[in-house]
Amino acid sequence: MLEEWEKLASAKGTVELDSWTYCHDLTRNMLARASFGDFYRDGIKIFEIQQEQIDLGLQAIRSVYIPGSKFLPTKFNKRLRETERDMRAMFKAMIETKEKEIERGRGTEKNSDLLCSMLASNTKQIKEQGLDSGLSLDDLIDDCKAFYLAGQNVTSSLFVWTLVALSQHQDWQNKARDEISQAFGNNEPDFECLSHLKVVTMILHEVLRLYSPAYFTCRITKQEVKLERFSLPEGVVITIPMLLVHHDPDLWGDDVKLFKPERFVNGVASATKGRLSFLPFSSGPRTCIGQNFSMLQAKLFVATVLQRFSVELSPSYTHAPFPAATTFPQHGAHLIIRKV
Repeated sequence: MLEEWEKLASAKGTVELDSWTYCHDLTRNMLARASFGDFYRDGIKIFEIQQEQIDLGLQAIRSVYIPGSKFLPTKFNKRLRETERDMRAMFKAMIETKEKEIERGRGTEKNSDLLCSMLASNTKQIKEQGLDSGLSLDDLIDDCKAFYLAGQNVTSSLFVWTLVALSQHQDWQNKARDEISQAFGNNEPDFECLSHLKVVTMILHEVLRLYSPAYFTCRITKQEVKLERFSLPEGVVITIPMLLVHHDPDLWGDDVKLFKPERFVNGVASATKGRLSFLPFSSGPRTCIGQNFSMLQAKLFVATVLQRFSVELSPSYTHAPFPAATTFPQHGAHLIIRKV
């Protein structure tokens, strides 16, 4: 991606582009590599099918629901079933191939991909505790689907809104670039130093607060629960709207709508005053398992982009965050990329 931007900007030193398209494709490729290693091209194909499923799902949500209509042999229902069948078949073939590699002693080395790690762990669990203790093929496929769906959409949303926020607030862009320069100079960022980028982390936290990638989550009560004056019986579905929580002036102050990364200068606990009011990856036992991976990707993205480019809003940019499968820019994110 960076090489392409270099070529596009080489003539005049600047180029205008829709950063949303690049962020979407980049996170898809990064996740496919990390998840499936040498099979990442198959992973990219699965992404494309899954994106079609998301689009079909959003179309269904916006349509008038007729009871029993999902059983009708409509073109829409047929395509929805085809995408699910195709995706599960691709996952099944990939998993079976990886299992054969593991049986031959390959794929378990330190730098193996996520799927190899999952399968090796599952095989060990079954050998030690019996067949019933492990994940079935359907379980593995569902886990892969969930990791893909959450990992790709959440991270691409974080990438693009970070670029937009840095374009809107040049002072914070300069602070972040100075920190990155001090940490790495012109060298490629390394894992150890990425974890010490305080300014970049503050910026990412504030972006996650303002533009919650997942804008709501649900929980089901397993037993009677008392929440202040409310008593909720077992089996109640509770919807937690992170987007509203993150924009609540009673929790964040009257400047809740402003981009102020300094809120997080002393960490999340200080910014929230110990209250459960920052939930970009949910919280508690059900905290998103990909949180650390997503934040690592975002720090790497910001560091490598700001080492080479400055970003500013294009005159054609229209600010329109739209909550669908995730919070994305409804009209794209047109930026001017300038070589530094």
